[in-house]
Amino acid sequence: MTLDFAKAREAMVEQQVRPWDVLDPRVLNVLLRLPREAYVPEAHRALAYADIALPLAHGESMMKPVVEGRVLQALALDGSEDVLDIGTGSGFLAACLGRLARSVTSIERHAELAAQAQATLLAQGATNVSVAHADAFTWEPGRQFDAIVVGGAVDAVPERFLGWLRPGGRLFAVRGRAPAMEAVLVHADVNGPRIESLFETDLAYLAGAEPAPAFAL
Repeated sequence: MTLDFAKAREAMVEQQVRPWDVLDPRVLNVLLRLPREAYVPEAHRALAYADIALPLAHGESMMKPVVEGRVLQALALDGSEDVLDIGTGSGFLAACLGRLARSVTSIERHAELAAQAQATLLAQGATNVSVAHADAFTWEPGRQFDAIVVGGAVDAVPERFLGWLRPGGRLFAVRGRAPAMEAVLVHADVNGPRIESLFETDLAYLAGAEPAPAFAL
């Protein structure tokens, strides 16, 4: 039996994403139109629209669709922004960002994932999204962005990431320690960073942003 991905996509939006308070029509439209299955490894393609985080190579994973929806809604993109996506993974979130922003730069520390994501994005017509093989903790963009998405959890939001924000920009991150991590939006206000708490979730850590090991006697 062939899975009807269009129906599965609609069910994901109506039964998972919208009930989790994702109500922005532009975000819902992107999630309804973009073929998420094209970004999912073939072994898990039948689960492309399930309410789970899907495994990728190198121990990485795709966010749950509901979290992706909340990320996109929180950024409130209007089409004029240059966006940085830290942790490309499959490239699906970068593709969504590309539909909502002017341009997207996405970085991925695994060369294989970066190459696969770039190929998929190009095949899907996402010409305003570029993927670079880079580690977020050694990479220097040489520029600033209007919005930044950190695709893995952080113990605390790294200062270097905040330095990449333009004045008035915003950064989405999930911070803290499992099982009670907090999704936040950091606004680059004139008087310094302002943190807006969004929702609780749980995400795998971004490599290099894990809590320092605790030593017990």
